[in-house]
Amino acid sequence: MYCVQCEQSNKGGCAAKIGSCGKTAQVAELQDVLLRVLQGVSVYADRAAAKSARDAMVDAFTPHAWFTTLTNVNFDDTRFVPLIARALSMRERARLLAEAAGADLSALPEPALWNPGTTPSELAAAAPFAAIQRFVDRDGPSIVGLRNLILYGLKGTAAYGEHARVLGFEEDAISAEFHRIAAFLATDPTDVDALLGHALAIGALNLKVMELLDAANTGRFGHPEPTAVRMTPRAGKCLLVSGHDMGDLEAILQQTEGTGIHVYTHGELLAANAYPGLKKYPHLAGNYGGAWQDQQRDFDAFPGAIVMTSNCLINPNLKGYSGRIFTAGPVGWKGLPHLVDHDFAPAVACALAQPGFAEDAPEQTITIGFARNTVMGVADTLLGMIGKGEVKNLFLIGGCDGARPGRNYFHDLAMATPKDSLVLTLGCGKFRFNREDLGAINGIPRVLDIGQCNDAYSAIRIATAVAEALNVGVNDLPLHYAISWFEQKATAVLLTMLHLGLRRIHLGPTLPQFLTPEVLGILIAKFDIRRTGDAHDDLAHMLEAA
Repeated sequence: MYCVQCEQSNKGGCAAKIGSCGKTAQVAELQDVLLRVLQGVSVYADRAAAKSARDAMVDAFTPHAWFTTLTNVNFDDTRFVPLIARALSMRERARLLAEAAGADLSALPEPALWNPGTTPSELAAAAPFAAIQRFVDRDGPSIVGLRNLILYGLKGTAAYGEHARVLGFEEDAISAEFHRIAAFLATDPTDVDALLGHALAIGALNLKVMELLDAANTGRFGHPEPTAVRMTPRAGKCLLVSGHDMGDLEAILQQTEGTGIHVYTHGELLAANAYPGLKKYPHLAGNYGGAWQDQQRDFDAFPGAIVMTSNCLINPNLKGYSGRIFTAGPVGWKGLPHLVDHDFAPAVACALAQPGFAEDAPEQTITIGFARNTVMGVADTLLGMIGKGEVKNLFLIGGCDGARPGRNYFHDLAMATPKDSLVLTLGCGKFRFNREDLGAINGIPRVLDIGQCNDAYSAIRIATAVAEALNVGVNDLPLHYAISWFEQKATAVLLTMLHLGLRRIHLGPTLPQFLTPEVLGILIAKFDIRRTGDAHDDLAHMLEAA
């Protein structure tokens, strides 16, 4: 097993038998095979697109299949075997489409022709041909590192695209561009400039995907609005929903109406409590627990049923809740019941069978819901505060949290920011400091929770609008970035920031193994990426730059 895709990988890749995340070598190998076949799917889809031909079934399958390979999503080898078989059938479907359209099918790269088989034994024998280590040995770690920057950026973009797709939002142009970049990757490119160019193309694509997801979420549930969310439980039966999928949360709220079950969000679903179309359900009781890495403690203490709708899942067998946790969508763990077609009846029945909370806990709340529509609604006030010097700096502090040492950096940085500054935050990284009281400026909270990691789109819209109003470039704003790195959605967001030309991004605390010293050096030279260090030293440098 050789896996370098996230911060949990270290020392040249994960252990030989099992990853830090709990992924087995068998699952890692099947994911490698699936990704290689999916690149072949995109080769044919891209050539068909050149002749204005597309297939909605291929386009719908692609982001879901890529999503299953993200960190902490699907650990179930029995799900990957049929998924690979379906990918092979989709590749053939795309091939026939391209052939019928009169596309050029010459000089096809290996992933378009490779046949790994469909049985577990055939796939095990084929796995070395798709393994990352094969390409490292052949082409060197830096070239493969740049390819992985594209591969993992595509994974993150696919995840956001799948979140939008399940809400009914798709765009042909987005699918076509995804296939184009994946088809480029299928050629095993070695040109550094071409690799960097395609990495930035993913950034541009991911911006469009996040815009689409924003439209999907706000179109279905309304624009987030400032909301005081209860962070402590109420007495009664309970069901906890974790992940990112608001469509699943809506279905669960609908299917628990009148049952007496209180529904709680966990992790990045905290943001759902600010959407009018979701918070209208009176039994959406608030949020329970913190970021994803705390789930084993949170889930074990939660006296009800649990549903995982997307990343990030941690081994449920190490604690006592494996009998009351369910997976949905791309998520899987061997032995856990998997719910399909938005039918959450088993989870509802489980919640009713559990004891629930015996009494109300003392009420504690935090205020969320400062997405672009809210902030732009007070843009004149904000600009006035900047013009008067009442707000001198803006900090974007957030991203993907994790369990490794050093992540208190983001708490320490937020706490140290000057009192005449605002802190924009998103992703699960905000749980490091979102219960702290940093005060307010003229009635505006200093900490503005924008939402989920994909709500980086809101942050970008806010920053560009402020820059335009002040008639300066975004990099001329007193806006500082401290991004908590972890997995592939973070890769996609980072590439979007680089595509937009944002500079001086502090990134850390630990970078994934695929960012070799050479690759990191390229990013530092071209984009002024900065490693996080001491929070107070970094803050001093940020304020000097302003």
